[in-house]
Amino acid sequence: MNIFKKTILTIFASLFLTVSVSADSIRIGTEGAYPPWNAKDESGKLIGFEVELANWLCIYMGKECTIVEQDWDGMIPGLIMRKYDAIMAGMSITDERMKTINFSQGYADEVAQLAVMKGSSLEGMDTPSGINLSLGGSDVKSALKTLTGALAGKTVCVQTATIHQNFLESGDVGSVSIRTYKTQDEVNLDLTAGRCDAALAAAVAFTDYAEKSGKDVVLVGPTFSGGAFGNGVGVGIRKDDTDLLKSFNKAIDTARKQGKISELAIKWFGFDASM
Repeated sequence: MNIFKKTILTIFASLFLTVSVSADSIRIGTEGAYPPWNAKDESGKLIGFEVELANWLCIYMGKECTIVEQDWDGMIPGLIMRKYDAIMAGMSITDERMKTINFSQGYADEVAQLAVMKGSSLEGMDTPSGINLSLGGSDVKSALKTLTGALAGKTVCVQTATIHQNFLESGDVGSVSIRTYKTQDEVNLDLTAGRCDAALAAAVAFTDYAEKSGKDVVLVGPTFSGGAFGNGVGVGIRKDDTDLLKSFNKAIDTARKQGKISELAIKWFGFDASM
């Protein structure tokens, strides 16, 4: 390659990098099927805690936001293939996911819990109100032993490719029969139809469904955090987008200091789930 061609290519590469870094628009992928984190209203418009938070973060960054809808099981592949620039979809920060993508600091906590229909034999399990798998200890061991006995021979429904499925498959609660679904809505429907003895998801996903549907769905056992459940929910970003990662972290800091994350959490969850 002669020096002239080499110089031209260098100039074009520099221009491309400059445009990429200074782009005024950010595309953010979300599922739109995991209320109240992200969902759609009757008109099909994307709504929810993360949709509103995404728009505020873009305001703090001085960027224009485009929210892109994506099925959950294609969320990370869509980011890698540059269908969008970031993920805000109730995605917990886990070591396994961080092998493929980076995460911002956490902006909200997503404790998980089992749900059953009112009158289930699983109601009234004697466990602590919450356990952190990362901390371990006698309370965690005792709770897992209780759950192992209670779930023996039971079918537990869960959304596929989630931290909740990973936990059920980890063996921490024995060898349970797991039934997986593409969306949380399908999990909810089969739980109420009696095709599941219990279901596992973010606790707020069940309370939101019970409130809106009027179904007798109740939470049982402890809330789960840590370990397979990760370290809160953050923005998923490609490994090479280090400037974008810094921008999101700075915007999350601003949103936290101004009370915006707490405000939106209370609006959508009914309690302050901010981190």
